[in-house]
Amino acid sequence: MVKHVPNQRMDQVFKALSDGTRREMIERLTRGPASVGELAQPLSMSLPAVMQHLQVLEASGLVRSEKAGRVRTCHLEPDGLRMAEDWLGGQRTGWEHRLDRLGGFLNSDEGNRS
Repeated sequence: MVKHVPNQRMDQVFKALSDGTRREMIERLTRGPASVGELAQPLSMSLPAVMQHLQVLEASGLVRSEKAGRVRTCHLEPDGLRMAEDWLGGQRTGWEHRLDRLGGFLNSDEGNRS
């Protein structure tokens, strides 16, 4: 049996991605950097609420921001998404292997006995 080793950063990434508003912000940032105002524009929430979502995204390592003058610009950090993608890919591979074995068993003589 595989032992579960907690990975705090991965937990933060999946927590950040569990919210639709934050996923919307990530999708916007895939097109390039954006100011907080640009990220907030299509959302029906206050600027402080948008900032709270951005704090979660930054804490997870999915987004970084920098302030130049009065403008805070946000950038996507692909390594955080890559970590989640790698984990999901590993899970998918494991399940595909199990399903292939089940399919092989069901197609064998043993699986066809009633």
